[in-house]
Amino acid sequence: MADRWAAESFCYITTTGRRTGKPHTIEIWFGVSNDRVYVLSGGGTRSDWFKNIRANPEVLIHAGGDPDRPARATVVDDPEEDAMARRLLAAKYQGWREGNPLGNWASTALPVRFELDPGTEARE
Repeated sequence: MADRWAAESFCYITTTGRRTGKPHTIEIWFGVSNDRVYVLSGGGTRSDWFKNIRANPEVLIHAGGDPDRPARATVVDDPEEDAMARRLLAAKYQGWREGNPLGNWASTALPVRFELDPGTEARE
């Protein structure tokens, strides 16, 4: 499902507010690999949306004209997956090519993975 989103410019992630319990939606750059969605938190752990997923990793996500899909957020901690996510987004948004150094955003932002819930149908 997420693989068909790859050409979209943005995805939309709805988190649950850690203090209010209310939904909060952000528009964010993203990349797709192996039906997983990757984003980079430029604000690192200081971003409100990041703090929200730390409190509750269950989110809704969509791209293009598709309805929201439940997903689970995880901070990428595997070094190989981390490097792949950084290169993926740098290539999509900054024109990065193999052999070149990553730009500041791609090398310092915090990578987060979203996995769609395969057992849940899209929400209308």
